[in-house]
Amino acid sequence: MKIKNLLKLLLTLTLVFGFSSAWANSIKWSMKGDSLTLDPHAQNEGPTTMVSRQVYEALVTRGLDMKIGPQLATKWKAINPTTWYFFLREDVKFSDGTPMTSEDVVFSILRAKQPTSDFKEYISSISSVKAIDKYTIQIKTAEPNPILLNQLSNIFVMSKAWAAANFSIAPQNWNASQETFASTNAMGTGPFKITLREPNTKTVFKKNGKWWGNVEHNLTSIELLPIANAATRVAALLSGEIDIVTDAPVQDLGRIGSSGGHKVESTPQMRTIFLGMDQGADKLRSGNTGDNPFKKKEVRQALYQAIDIEAIKKKVMRGLSEPAGIITFPGVTGYTKALDKRLPYDPEAAKKLLSDAGYPNGFDVELRCPNDRYVNDEAICTAVVGMFGKIGVNVSLNSQTKSKHFKELKNKKGDFYMLGWGVPTLDSHYVFHYLYDTGASWNRVNFSSTRVDELIKVMEGEVDLEKRNAAIAEAWKIVKDDISYLPLHHQVISWASAKNINVPIRPNNEPLFRFSSKN
Repeated sequence: MKIKNLLKLLLTLTLVFGFSSAWANSIKWSMKGDSLTLDPHAQNEGPTTMVSRQVYEALVTRGLDMKIGPQLATKWKAINPTTWYFFLREDVKFSDGTPMTSEDVVFSILRAKQPTSDFKEYISSISSVKAIDKYTIQIKTAEPNPILLNQLSNIFVMSKAWAAANFSIAPQNWNASQETFASTNAMGTGPFKITLREPNTKTVFKKNGKWWGNVEHNLTSIELLPIANAATRVAALLSGEIDIVTDAPVQDLGRIGSSGGHKVESTPQMRTIFLGMDQGADKLRSGNTGDNPFKKKEVRQALYQAIDIEAIKKKVMRGLSEPAGIITFPGVTGYTKALDKRLPYDPEAAKKLLSDAGYPNGFDVELRCPNDRYVNDEAICTAVVGMFGKIGVNVSLNSQTKSKHFKELKNKKGDFYMLGWGVPTLDSHYVFHYLYDTGASWNRVNFSSTRVDELIKVMEGEVDLEKRNAAIAEAWKIVKDDISYLPLHHQVISWASAKNINVPIRPNNEPLFRFSSKN
């Protein structure tokens, strides 16, 4: 009898005080593509970083307002233009309970500089890093670096001992399809820990009871359930199988919002979508010309002016995009409205440019496109294929999952491709260092300019803001005039959730579950 009474009491308390949610509050989260890897230094890709950020932390981080603030470091100071000291929290533990010290931070920064790291260009200015004592590190840069803090915000700290014990001292060689313990497991200091990893199927995050921070969420777990098909993803949300979708399809936003039990939010994202053309190859891999038309500016301009970007905005993006003239967006140092102005849509001018370039009948080429990375990526590619056809350029579409698309892109396959680019540092240097610097890892168009390379060096080391901004402006003018890439639009991201779910999402489309709640 006493047991029955106790059960009744517990049931009453649960109903009155909501204790059940405190005991087991799980959010089921979906997006169309999965993280490419759990190794925090192997792939610099948006959804991959978004997953890593739930379990890993950096010396500094950006808040919901995107301003830099402390994280694993409580404070820092530059004792001269090239020498920085960072002072670490002394109460931080990894999710296995082992303390974090300066040795782990030094190890992680050096790991991120290794050849297999996709973050090595991120922190290429760092010439040395060492532990001064248990909770102090010194970072030296080859020259003054005005954006070092911005760069360090995405360099995650992992356990040195755990990496060594699990043969993961070096980052996973993702481009070579290497699998490591760190690519499917994680050991960070963040508010959550990963307890199950089934790539492209399910990733389970549990509350990290050893987290040093002030717990502002009421979650016990998060389940990431990638669903590539848009209709299936929306159906799962509306049926309650999924709580939140962080890339809700634009064509379904009205239906989701009017469902009664769900809410929809949209915001300009810090990401520009564009097309790249390999201008370095002597001959197209997929073409029929015996040469490479992309080497000629007239051809690149013809393709640019063949794109009816307003039609894409209206019909494909349902109004949720902003036409772009450069590969960066408002809020990034160096951005101006004048730079962001597009060349006019003019199919007749495009045809003449092709003819003047020696291709009066156009040419054949393959366009490679992801189908699970950007908002309506495959639909955008389908639309531009039709537009190019109207000027005589016969484009075949090769659409595939992002894991294959990015891997083949990094391995220099294909002539023509779609890519999107965010700027986590909020500085134009990030764009130039990865996409325009001669030989850079993501410079698949093989753009090369001695002057632009010189200007990138100025961006990296010039502390006089007037001189630095002048270098950025000059570099943007050069690459815009060259039409090195075909900018499409700045992406607008939409997310949808059940009304009882509150998940703050930053403008870079990263959900911060450490501030989340399920009511």
